[in-house]
Amino acid sequence: MKRANPYPGLHRAPKRLADGTRKTYFYAWKGGPRFPDDYGSPAFAAAFAAAQASRSEPKARGTVQELFDRYQRSRGRAGSGRGFLDLAPPTQADYAAILRRLEPEFGNMPLGALADPRVRGVFLEWRDKRAETSARRADYEFTVLARVFAWAFDRRLILANPLERAGRVWRGSRREFIWTEADEAAFMRVAPPHLRLAMVLALWTGQRQGDLLRLPWSAYDGTHIRLTQGKTGERVKIPCFTPLRAALDSAPRRSPIILTTADGRPWTADGFRSSWRKASKRAGVDGLTFSDLRGTTVTRMRRYGCTPAEIGSITGHRNAHVTAILEAHYAATDPALAESAIAKLETGTKSPNRLPNRAGGTSEPEGKA
Repeated sequence: MKRANPYPGLHRAPKRLADGTRKTYFYAWKGGPRFPDDYGSPAFAAAFAAAQASRSEPKARGTVQELFDRYQRSRGRAGSGRGFLDLAPPTQADYAAILRRLEPEFGNMPLGALADPRVRGVFLEWRDKRAETSARRADYEFTVLARVFAWAFDRRLILANPLERAGRVWRGSRREFIWTEADEAAFMRVAPPHLRLAMVLALWTGQRQGDLLRLPWSAYDGTHIRLTQGKTGERVKIPCFTPLRAALDSAPRRSPIILTTADGRPWTADGFRSSWRKASKRAGVDGLTFSDLRGTTVTRMRRYGCTPAEIGSITGHRNAHVTAILEAHYAATDPALAESAIAKLETGTKSPNRLPNRAGGTSEPEGKA
Protein backbone atom coordinates (compact mmCIF):
# COMPACT_ATOMS: atom_id res chain seq x y z
CA MET A 1 0.00 0.00 0.00
CA LYS A 2 1.30 3.41 -0.95
CA ARG A 3 2.17 5.51 2.08
CA ALA A 4 0.35 8.83 2.40
CA ASN A 5 2.45 11.95 1.95
CA PRO A 6 2.78 13.56 5.43
CA TYR A 7 3.56 16.98 3.91
CA PRO A 8 1.22 17.63 0.96
CA GLY A 9 2.28 20.61 -1.10
CA LEU A 10 5.84 20.64 0.26
CA HIS A 11 8.30 22.18 -2.19
CA ARG A 12 11.77 20.61 -2.52
CA ALA A 13 14.65 22.60 -4.01
CA PRO A 14 17.88 20.58 -4.59
CA LYS A 15 21.04 22.73 -4.64
CA ARG A 16 24.69 22.05 -5.37
CA LEU A 17 26.87 23.75 -2.75
CA ALA A 18 30.27 25.42 -3.33
CA ASP A 19 32.13 22.31 -2.13
CA GLY A 20 30.33 20.16 -4.71
CA THR A 21 27.94 18.44 -2.34
CA ARG A 22 24.19 18.45 -2.90
CA LYS A 23 21.56 19.59 -0.42
CA THR A 24 17.79 19.82 -0.52
CA TYR A 25 16.01 22.82 0.94
CA PHE A 26 12.38 22.52 1.98
CA TYR A 27 9.65 25.17 1.63
CA ALA A 28 6.00 25.15 2.70
CA TRP A 29 5.10 25.66 -0.97
CA LYS A 30 6.81 27.15 -3.97
CA GLY A 31 7.66 30.65 -2.88
CA GLY A 32 6.57 29.91 0.69
CA PRO A 33 8.54 30.00 3.96
CA ARG A 34 11.62 27.78 4.32
CA PHE A 35 11.62 24.94 6.83
CA PRO A 36 14.36 23.55 9.10
CA ASP A 37 16.79 21.18 7.41
CA ASP A 38 15.93 18.19 9.61
CA TYR A 39 13.15 16.74 7.47
CA GLY A 40 10.69 14.66 9.48
CA SER A 41 11.69 16.00 12.90
CA PRO A 42 9.09 17.36 15.38
CA ALA A 43 10.35 20.90 14.68
CA PHE A 44 9.90 20.33 10.94
CA ALA A 45 6.35 18.97 11.43
CA ALA A 46 5.40 21.91 13.66
CA ALA A 47 6.71 24.43 11.14
CA PHE A 48 4.78 22.74 8.32
CA ALA A 49 1.52 22.74 10.34
CA ALA A 50 1.93 26.42 11.25
CA ALA A 51 2.57 27.39 7.62
CA GLN A 52 -0.49 25.51 6.36
CA ALA A 53 -2.69 27.04 9.08
CA SER A 54 -1.60 30.55 8.18
CA ARG A 55 -2.31 29.89 4.52
CA SER A 56 -5.87 28.72 5.21
CA GLU A 57 -6.75 31.94 7.06
CA PRO A 58 -8.38 34.79 5.15
CA LYS A 59 -5.92 36.53 2.89
CA ALA A 60 -6.17 39.87 4.65
CA ARG A 61 -7.93 40.27 7.98
CA GLY A 62 -9.81 43.51 8.50
CA THR A 63 -10.25 44.15 4.76
CA VAL A 64 -12.97 43.67 2.15
CA GLN A 65 -11.02 40.59 1.02
CA GLU A 66 -11.92 38.94 4.31
CA LEU A 67 -15.62 39.49 3.56
CA PHE A 68 -15.18 37.91 0.12
CA ASP A 69 -13.54 34.86 1.69
CA ARG A 70 -16.04 34.45 4.52
CA TYR A 71 -19.07 34.99 2.30
CA GLN A 72 -17.93 32.14 0.03
CA ARG A 73 -18.01 29.82 3.06
CA SER A 74 -21.45 30.95 4.26
CA ARG A 75 -24.63 28.92 4.61
CA GLY A 76 -28.15 29.51 5.80
CA ARG A 77 -30.84 32.09 5.32
CA ALA A 78 -30.86 35.39 7.11
CA GLY A 79 -32.17 38.89 6.50
CA SER A 80 -29.75 39.19 3.57
CA GLY A 81 -30.96 35.99 1.86
CA ARG A 82 -29.30 32.64 1.23
CA GLY A 83 -25.67 31.97 2.00
CA PHE A 84 -23.20 31.37 -0.82
CA LEU A 85 -23.18 27.59 -0.38
CA ASP A 86 -26.99 27.50 -0.59
CA LEU A 87 -26.94 28.93 -4.13
CA ALA A 88 -27.18 26.75 -7.22
CA PRO A 89 -23.74 25.56 -8.47
CA PRO A 90 -23.87 27.69 -11.67
CA THR A 91 -24.66 30.76 -9.56
CA GLN A 92 -21.82 29.95 -7.18
CA ALA A 93 -19.41 29.74 -10.11
CA ASP A 94 -20.59 33.10 -11.47
CA TYR A 95 -20.31 34.81 -8.09
CA ALA A 96 -16.87 33.35 -7.38
CA ALA A 97 -15.55 34.54 -10.76
CA ILE A 98 -16.92 38.04 -10.16
CA LEU A 99 -15.41 38.24 -6.68
CA ARG A 100 -12.02 37.23 -8.07
CA ARG A 101 -12.27 40.10 -10.54
CA LEU A 102 -13.22 42.49 -7.73
CA GLU A 103 -10.29 41.54 -5.50
CA PRO A 104 -7.74 43.87 -7.19
CA GLU A 105 -10.26 46.74 -7.05
CA PHE A 106 -11.49 46.51 -3.47
CA GLY A 107 -9.82 43.58 -1.70
CA ASN A 108 -7.34 45.73 0.23
CA MET A 109 -9.94 48.29 1.37
CA PRO A 110 -10.13 48.41 5.21
CA LEU A 111 -13.50 47.40 6.64
CA GLY A 112 -13.61 50.64 8.62
CA ALA A 113 -13.77 52.59 5.37
CA LEU A 114 -17.18 51.11 4.60
CA ALA A 115 -18.71 53.23 7.36
CA ASP A 116 -17.54 56.46 5.71
CA PRO A 117 -20.48 57.94 3.72
CA ARG A 118 -18.07 59.02 0.97
CA VAL A 119 -17.16 55.44 0.09
CA ARG A 120 -20.57 54.94 -1.54
CA GLY A 121 -19.49 57.37 -4.24
CA VAL A 122 -16.35 55.31 -4.86
CA PHE A 123 -18.39 52.20 -5.58
CA LEU A 124 -20.93 54.04 -7.71
CA GLU A 125 -18.17 55.65 -9.77
CA TRP A 126 -16.64 52.22 -10.34
CA ARG A 127 -20.00 50.85 -11.48
CA ASP A 128 -20.58 53.79 -13.84
CA LYS A 129 -17.20 53.23 -15.45
CA ARG A 130 -17.93 49.53 -15.92
CA ALA A 131 -21.30 50.46 -17.44
CA GLU A 132 -19.54 52.26 -20.28
CA THR A 133 -18.71 48.81 -21.62
CA SER A 134 -21.81 46.91 -20.51
CA ALA A 135 -24.54 48.33 -18.28
CA ARG A 136 -26.09 44.93 -17.64
CA ARG A 137 -22.75 43.39 -16.69
CA ALA A 138 -21.95 46.34 -14.43
CA ASP A 139 -25.26 45.87 -12.63
CA TYR A 140 -24.67 42.14 -12.21
CA GLU A 141 -21.20 42.60 -10.70
CA PHE A 142 -22.46 45.45 -8.52
CA THR A 143 -25.33 43.23 -7.31
CA VAL A 144 -22.89 40.50 -6.24
CA LEU A 145 -20.79 43.05 -4.33
CA ALA A 146 -23.93 44.47 -2.71
CA ARG A 147 -25.01 40.97 -1.68
CA VAL A 148 -21.69 40.39 0.06
CA PHE A 149 -22.03 43.67 1.96
CA ALA A 150 -25.66 42.92 2.87
CA TRP A 151 -24.62 39.51 4.17
CA ALA A 152 -21.78 41.04 6.20
CA PHE A 153 -23.97 43.82 7.61
CA ASP A 154 -26.66 41.32 8.61
CA ARG A 155 -24.02 39.51 10.69
CA ARG A 156 -22.58 42.77 12.04
CA LEU A 157 -19.21 42.17 10.43
CA ILE A 158 -19.37 45.75 9.15
CA LEU A 159 -20.96 48.82 10.73
CA ALA A 160 -22.71 50.08 7.61
CA ASN A 161 -23.76 48.80 4.19
CA PRO A 162 -22.64 51.44 1.66
CA LEU A 163 -24.53 49.81 -1.23
CA GLU A 164 -28.00 49.64 0.29
CA ARG A 165 -30.68 50.74 -2.23
CA ALA A 166 -28.08 51.80 -4.78
CA GLY A 167 -30.37 51.16 -7.77
CA ARG A 168 -29.32 50.02 -11.23
CA VAL A 169 -27.73 51.45 -14.33
CA TRP A 170 -29.49 49.18 -16.84
CA ARG A 171 -33.07 50.30 -17.42
CA GLY A 172 -33.91 47.93 -20.23
CA SER A 173 -36.22 44.96 -20.04
CA ARG A 174 -37.10 42.00 -22.25
CA ARG A 175 -40.73 42.07 -21.17
CA GLU A 176 -41.88 43.17 -24.63
CA PHE A 177 -39.93 40.37 -26.36
CA ILE A 178 -42.64 37.79 -26.93
CA TRP A 179 -42.65 35.06 -29.58
CA THR A 180 -45.72 35.27 -31.79
CA GLU A 181 -47.36 32.25 -33.36
CA ALA A 182 -45.85 33.38 -36.69
CA ASP A 183 -42.36 33.48 -35.16
CA GLU A 184 -42.88 30.02 -33.72
CA ALA A 185 -44.07 28.60 -37.03
CA ALA A 186 -41.17 30.15 -38.95
CA PHE A 187 -38.65 28.66 -36.51
CA MET A 188 -40.26 25.21 -36.60
CA ARG A 189 -40.09 25.16 -40.41
CA VAL A 190 -36.30 25.57 -40.60
CA ALA A 191 -34.94 24.27 -37.28
CA PRO A 192 -33.50 20.75 -36.95
CA PRO A 193 -35.47 18.21 -34.88
CA HIS A 194 -33.37 18.57 -31.72
CA LEU A 195 -34.05 22.33 -31.64
CA ARG A 196 -37.74 21.89 -32.46
CA LEU A 197 -37.98 19.64 -29.40
CA ALA A 198 -36.41 22.41 -27.31
CA MET A 199 -39.00 24.88 -28.62
CA VAL A 200 -41.94 22.63 -27.74
CA LEU A 201 -40.50 21.79 -24.32
CA ALA A 202 -39.98 25.46 -23.48
CA LEU A 203 -43.40 26.64 -24.67
CA TRP A 204 -45.31 23.91 -22.85
CA THR A 205 -43.41 24.05 -19.55
CA GLY A 206 -42.40 27.72 -19.13
CA GLN A 207 -39.08 26.71 -17.57
CA ARG A 208 -35.69 28.42 -17.72
CA GLN A 209 -33.04 27.43 -20.23
CA GLY A 210 -30.64 26.07 -17.61
CA ASP A 211 -33.27 23.77 -16.10
CA LEU A 212 -34.35 22.44 -19.49
CA LEU A 213 -30.80 21.75 -20.67
CA ARG A 214 -30.25 19.64 -17.53
CA LEU A 215 -33.64 17.91 -17.61
CA PRO A 216 -33.22 14.07 -17.65
CA TRP A 217 -35.56 11.58 -19.25
CA SER A 218 -36.20 10.18 -15.79
CA ALA A 219 -38.11 13.41 -14.99
CA TYR A 220 -40.77 12.44 -17.57
CA ASP A 221 -43.11 9.58 -16.62
CA GLY A 222 -45.31 9.67 -19.72
CA THR A 223 -47.89 12.06 -18.26
CA HIS A 224 -45.96 14.61 -16.18
CA ILE A 225 -42.57 16.28 -15.89
CA ARG A 226 -41.18 16.77 -12.40
CA LEU A 227 -38.21 19.04 -11.74
CA THR A 228 -36.59 21.21 -9.11
CA GLN A 229 -35.69 24.63 -10.43
CA GLY A 230 -32.01 25.42 -10.12
CA LYS A 231 -32.44 29.14 -9.47
CA THR A 232 -35.20 29.06 -6.86
CA GLY A 233 -35.26 25.48 -5.56
CA GLU A 234 -38.99 25.32 -6.36
CA ARG A 235 -40.38 21.88 -7.17
CA VAL A 236 -42.87 21.82 -10.02
CA LYS A 237 -45.00 19.08 -11.55
CA ILE A 238 -46.09 19.88 -15.09
CA PRO A 239 -48.84 17.92 -16.89
CA CYS A 240 -47.84 16.93 -20.43
CA PHE A 241 -50.73 17.34 -22.84
CA THR A 242 -50.88 16.29 -26.49
CA PRO A 243 -48.26 18.51 -28.20
CA LEU A 244 -45.56 18.05 -25.56
CA ARG A 245 -46.28 14.38 -24.94
CA ALA A 246 -46.21 13.64 -28.67
CA ALA A 247 -42.88 15.45 -29.07
CA LEU A 248 -41.29 13.63 -26.15
CA ASP A 249 -42.65 10.18 -27.06
CA SER A 250 -41.35 10.45 -30.62
CA ALA A 251 -37.93 11.89 -29.72
CA PRO A 252 -34.92 9.53 -29.81
CA ARG A 253 -33.38 8.85 -26.41
CA ARG A 254 -29.69 9.19 -27.23
CA SER A 255 -28.64 10.36 -23.79
CA PRO A 256 -29.92 10.41 -20.19
CA ILE A 257 -30.59 14.12 -20.88
CA ILE A 258 -33.63 15.04 -23.00
CA LEU A 259 -32.16 17.96 -24.95
CA THR A 260 -28.94 17.10 -26.76
CA THR A 261 -26.91 18.16 -29.77
CA ALA A 262 -27.41 16.47 -33.13
CA ASP A 263 -24.86 13.78 -32.16
CA GLY A 264 -26.51 13.04 -28.81
CA ARG A 265 -24.26 14.97 -26.45
CA PRO A 266 -25.62 17.25 -23.69
CA TRP A 267 -25.52 20.93 -24.55
CA THR A 268 -23.26 23.51 -23.05
CA ALA A 269 -25.06 26.79 -22.38
CA ASP A 270 -22.91 28.69 -24.89
CA GLY A 271 -23.22 25.98 -27.53
CA PHE A 272 -27.00 25.91 -27.22
CA ARG A 273 -27.32 29.70 -27.45
CA SER A 274 -25.12 29.72 -30.55
CA SER A 275 -27.13 27.01 -32.34
CA TRP A 276 -30.43 28.60 -31.36
CA ARG A 277 -29.28 31.99 -32.63
CA LYS A 278 -28.26 30.52 -36.01
CA ALA A 279 -31.60 28.71 -36.41
CA SER A 280 -33.50 31.89 -35.50
CA LYS A 281 -31.55 33.83 -38.09
CA ARG A 282 -32.43 31.28 -40.79
CA ALA A 283 -36.08 31.59 -39.75
CA GLY A 284 -35.96 35.38 -40.02
CA VAL A 285 -36.73 35.77 -36.31
CA ASP A 286 -34.78 38.78 -35.06
CA GLY A 287 -34.29 40.03 -31.52
CA LEU A 288 -35.80 37.03 -29.75
CA THR A 289 -33.97 34.49 -27.61
CA PHE A 290 -34.77 31.08 -26.17
CA SER A 291 -35.15 32.68 -22.75
CA ASP A 292 -37.97 34.84 -24.12
CA LEU A 293 -40.06 31.67 -24.50
CA ARG A 294 -40.66 31.66 -20.73
CA GLY A 295 -42.34 35.05 -20.92
CA THR A 296 -44.20 33.91 -24.03
CA THR A 297 -45.69 30.95 -22.15
CA VAL A 298 -46.80 33.17 -19.28
CA THR A 299 -48.38 35.64 -21.71
CA ARG A 300 -50.25 32.93 -23.60
CA MET A 301 -51.55 31.28 -20.44
CA ARG A 302 -52.84 34.61 -19.19
CA ARG A 303 -54.40 35.37 -22.58
CA TYR A 304 -56.25 32.05 -22.55
CA GLY A 305 -57.74 32.68 -19.10
CA CYS A 306 -55.29 31.04 -16.67
CA THR A 307 -55.29 32.51 -13.18
CA PRO A 308 -52.06 33.73 -11.54
CA ALA A 309 -52.16 30.71 -9.23
CA GLU A 310 -52.45 28.34 -12.19
CA ILE A 311 -49.57 30.04 -13.99
CA GLY A 312 -47.39 30.00 -10.88
CA SER A 313 -47.96 26.28 -10.40
CA ILE A 314 -46.30 25.70 -13.78
CA THR A 315 -43.60 28.37 -13.90
CA GLY A 316 -42.60 28.13 -10.24
CA HIS A 317 -43.28 31.79 -9.45
CA ARG A 318 -44.31 32.35 -5.83
CA ASN A 319 -48.03 33.01 -5.49
CA ALA A 320 -47.32 36.23 -3.64
CA HIS A 321 -45.37 37.56 -6.61
CA VAL A 322 -47.04 36.07 -9.64
CA THR A 323 -49.73 38.74 -10.03
CA ALA A 324 -47.22 41.57 -9.85
CA ILE A 325 -44.95 39.83 -12.35
CA LEU A 326 -47.79 39.29 -14.79
CA GLU A 327 -49.12 42.81 -14.59
CA ALA A 328 -45.77 44.58 -14.58
CA HIS A 329 -44.02 42.46 -17.15
CA TYR A 330 -45.54 39.84 -19.39
CA ALA A 331 -49.28 40.49 -19.64
CA ALA A 332 -48.87 44.26 -19.71
CA THR A 333 -47.13 44.02 -23.08
CA ASP A 334 -49.38 41.49 -24.79
CA PRO A 335 -51.11 43.25 -27.72
CA ALA A 336 -53.85 40.61 -27.78
CA LEU A 337 -54.92 41.65 -24.28
CA ALA A 338 -55.12 45.26 -25.40
CA GLU A 339 -57.33 44.28 -28.33
CA SER A 340 -59.52 42.23 -25.99
CA ALA A 341 -59.86 45.17 -23.61
CA ILE A 342 -60.97 47.52 -26.40
CA ALA A 343 -63.41 44.91 -27.73
CA LYS A 344 -64.97 44.59 -24.26
CA LEU A 345 -65.19 48.37 -23.98
CA GLU A 346 -66.92 48.55 -27.34
CA THR A 347 -69.32 45.75 -26.40
CA GLY A 348 -70.16 47.43 -23.11
CA THR A 349 -70.90 50.76 -24.76
CA LYS A 350 -74.44 50.88 -26.09
CA SER A 351 -73.48 53.10 -29.02
CA PRO A 352 -69.98 52.32 -30.34
CA ASN A 353 -69.53 55.89 -31.58
CA ARG A 354 -70.43 57.41 -28.20
CA LEU A 355 -68.00 57.73 -25.27
CA PRO A 356 -68.64 56.04 -21.90
CA ASN A 357 -68.93 58.50 -19.02
CA ARG A 358 -68.12 58.04 -15.35
CA ALA A 359 -71.73 57.37 -14.40
CA GLY A 360 -71.89 54.43 -16.71
CA GLY A 361 -73.93 56.18 -19.40
CA THR A 362 -72.72 57.67 -22.65
CA SER A 363 -71.95 61.10 -23.97
CA GLU A 364 -71.43 62.55 -27.40
CA PRO A 365 -67.86 62.60 -28.81
CA GLU A 366 -66.14 65.96 -28.73
CA GLY A 367 -67.24 68.31 -31.48
CA LYS A 368 -70.77 66.78 -31.69
CA ALA A 369 -73.06 68.69 -29.30
